[in-house]
Order: sequence, then structure tokens, then C-alpha cells
Amino acid sequence: MVKRQFPNARDLAELMTFKKPTLNATDRRLEKALTIADLRAIAKRRTPKAPFDYTEGAAEGELSLARARQAFQDVEFHPSILRNVPVVDTSREVLGGTSALPFGIAPTGFTRLMQTEGEIAGASAAGAAGIPFTLSTLGTTSIEEVKAANPAGRNWFQLYVMRDREISYELVRRAAATGFDTLFFTVDTPVAGARLRDKRNGFSIPPQLTAGTIINAIPRPAWWINFLTTPALEFASLSSTGGTVGELIDAAMDPTISFDDLDVIREMWPGKIVVKGVQTVADAKLLADRGVDGIVLSNHGGRQLDRAPIPFHLLPSVVREVGADLEVHLDTGIMNGADIVASVALGARFTLIGRAYLYGLMAGGRRGVDTTISILRTEIERTMKLLEVATLDELGPQHVTQLARLQPIARTVADAAEQATSSKPRTVRNPRAAATKPAVSKPTARNSVTK
Repeated sequence: MVKRQFPNARDLAELMTFKKPTLNATDRRLEKALTIADLRAIAKRRTPKAPFDYTEGAAEGELSLARARQAFQDVEFHPSILRNVPVVDTSREVLGGTSALPFGIAPTGFTRLMQTEGEIAGASAAGAAGIPFTLSTLGTTSIEEVKAANPAGRNWFQLYVMRDREISYELVRRAAATGFDTLFFTVDTPVAGARLRDKRNGFSIPPQLTAGTIINAIPRPAWWINFLTTPALEFASLSSTGGTVGELIDAAMDPTISFDDLDVIREMWPGKIVVKGVQTVADAKLLADRGVDGIVLSNHGGRQLDRAPIPFHLLPSVVREVGADLEVHLDTGIMNGADIVASVALGARFTLIGRAYLYGLMAGGRRGVDTTISILRTEIERTMKLLEVATLDELGPQHVTQLARLQPIARTVADAAEQATSSKPRTVRNPRAAATKPAVSKPTARNSVTK
């Protein structure tokens, strides 16, 4: 029989310790966010549909984005045991400097439309965390203001080549004069992708007011108050800001961009130069031969060409070909610190976060960006401890298996035609490339790319 007694008041007092209330509404929201998905849910509640969908959406059927995220979910980790790793070092040498974490903030356009603090919140949070911040050509805060917000931190500038080349050249000169140390030469946006959410929402600069947008704004008064009572949006490169996002991009960008433009910018820029938007091994090799400092494997967050290659799947092949010649960075689809750890294990020198940063910004301004960084830092540290690696350099392909859902099911048309018309052995023009070309196999439910 269990002995029963009247509860002791002192024992009850120890058991009934109440949490102190959080009086600040922003802090109260953010302390409930344990994952980037939690920040996304808060952001959706607080942000009107058009700017939220601009952040959330991708091109056409949004397959590229979905596949990129799925690729990270289809990761199997292989932890070591009994390695005695009480603490981990998450710092990384990248592009001639140090980052406290193996990720930085990616360039995002029209950022103050998401939340009025915009790039100032991102740059200052990045500086406080000891990670780089990247300003977009289509940012809503000037180069000089970003430097003022992050005076001692690492600031990078992302460049689009405009139809009027002198606009781009002047931006390069300003970024260099202001002390930005790295230039991201972006090559995947000759024209705007078909971002259908924006068209359906009538998303434009400035926002169009319709009955629908007014109704949608009623439960989100804070966003509108901030938008209407803060300085008007300013863009780093556009003199006219009227029209949809797609119209603005098509009016500004130049589809004739070429390697000659890269050479011109390389001569102008005194710091490190990285080419962003690389999506094939062949292009990675061309850029390595041209002596750039790094590349970013990226399909622009799925916002340009739908059904584009999955950067995370492309990573091992690119690192194998050019990893000794330049730094290989990665973006698109990162929503968890474990995604970043897996990328580093497969050879990425660095990663960039875009939507994850914007979800934090929309959820709580600067403090929301701090929360994004804190969540990812915690996930990185926990994943490293569970894998039992003390430093990022200890991570390697042995720690990760990429599980395959999408695989080629046939040779290319050219290969099939060549095989059908000739019985002679194929002439290998590039033995180096041929030696690393994966064999075609039947689709399987599980495939190790790293073993």
C-alpha cells in the first residue's frame, strides 16, 4: 500500500515555481520560437500577404525550392562515438577573414518591405554575431548606411550587371570606398523568373492598395504603421521604383551579360570576388581557370529557373573538381543548422541564409534576426556534438550520406544518338571530367553519393 499524507506547504511551494512574465510583446513572441519554422509562423501572422509571399515564394511551380529543401531532409548522418567533445568550435576562415559561424546573411532585395528595419537589422545582427552580411544591389538601404550599422564587421556586396553599366560600376566603386571586402558577382538573373505569387498578389513597388490588401491589413496594423511612418523605400541602383518586381528586374538587368563583364569588374574590384549562381560543374571549372576567389552554388532560392539543379546535390562533384582552386559556398533551402553542418561535411567552405533571415526579421525586427542566428548556432553546435566533431575541419564526407529521390533515368540525347550511330569506342576529350562523371544507375530509394 502507498502511504499517503497531507501535502506540506513548503514542498508545494518548491513545486509551484511560476515563470516570470515577459512584458515586452516582441520578446514574448520570440522566446516561443525554437526553430526557423516557428519564426516563419510568427512572420506569417504579422506580415501582409504580398510581402510575405514575396519572401516565401519561388518561380513557377516552385519545384526548385521544394527539391532543394527536400535534399537537406534526405540526409543521413553518421556519428562517431566516445570522442570526448565537450565543446565545439564553429568558427571558419572564409575569403581572407574569420566568421564565428559557417554561414552569413545572403543578399535579399526590397528588404524593408518585409519589415521596416530591413538591412540595418540584418547588418547589425550579423556584426554582433561575428558573421558576414551581404547587401543586395536591390537592397533598400544604402551601402554607406549598412557600413554605419556594421562598422567593425564584415560587409559584402552583391552586384547585378545592369543595362546601364555605369550604374553597376559606380556601385562597385562605392562599395570598395566604403570598406566592403568581398563582391558577389551574380550571374543567374539575366531576366526575372516567373514569380507567380507576386503577379497574383499584384505585388509592386510601392504596394498597390486594393480591397483585398486592405482587408488583409486589418489584423496586421503594426506592419502598416511602420511602413507609413518611416522613410520611403530607397534602392541602391534604381532611379524608378514603380511597377511589379518582375518589371523592375527586367528593366534593369541585362541578358547580354558575359565573361567580359566579369573581367571588367574583376579589374575594378580590389577585394575578393565570388561568382554567385553557379549551377554546373563545367561552369565551376571555367571560373576556377579565371582565378575568381570563390563561387556560390545557388539556384537563387528557386526564384529564377524552376527545375534548376539542386545546389546541395551538386556540391560533392563541384568540390571534387575545383575545391582545391577556390572556395565553394552554398545557398538555397537552408532552414536548419544541420543543413549547414551537412554542407560543410560535403565540402562547402561557407553557406548563406536568405529566407531564414527574413522570417526572423518579419517576426521581430533586429531581435528576430538575432533569434534566427541563435537558433541556427544552437542547431550547429548540437549537431556537431552529436556527430562528436570538435571543429568544422573535422567534418567530412564520412559523416553524411545523401539519400536519393531524384536520379537521371537515361543518358543525354546526344550520348544516346552517338551510341546508336557508332560501334566505335567513345573518344574521351577530357579525361579529367570523364573520370569523375557518375555512372548511370537505376533509380533507388537510397543512394550514397559520398561513399
